[in-house]
Amino acid sequence: MDRTQLVHNVPETEVSGTTKITDLAVAKVAAAAARGISGVHAMGLGTSRAFGALRGAVGSSQEPAHGVSVQVGTRQVAIDVVLTARYGVKLHELAAAVREAIFTAVQELTDFEVIEVNIEIGDVYIPSSRSGSEKMRETTVEGSA
Repeated sequence: MDRTQLVHNVPETEVSGTTKITDLAVAKVAAAAARGISGVHAMGLGTSRAFGALRGAVGSSQEPAHGVSVQVGTRQVAIDVVLTARYGVKLHELAAAVREAIFTAVQELTDFEVIEVNIEIGDVYIPSSRSGSEKMRETTVEGSA
């Protein structure tokens, strides 16, 4: 849904008009700001990321605003973010850093007043030391011995 934001501080002698900033544009700004924070492994949850990878395998690109939803008013915006954190990161500190980055980026780039940024850490990425195929080979070798 498009929302209209009036052009500010334009003298009457210059060209004036309106600027439309869509919900998707705001969501992409928020997602990019969140991804820039160390400790964010991915946006969204595991299941939806898997579907995104599947879409990527068949030629569709992953949605750049994945894991972000926004409610945009005429001058204000509220943002909800779902992310996956990397294991070992203090989750409350990660949420605070992501929230601050989103507040700053959205306010500076869109001139909207950000009234809230809600963060949901829905998953934690724990890297395995060995790949699944290596574990399967070891299990097969041990089982046949």
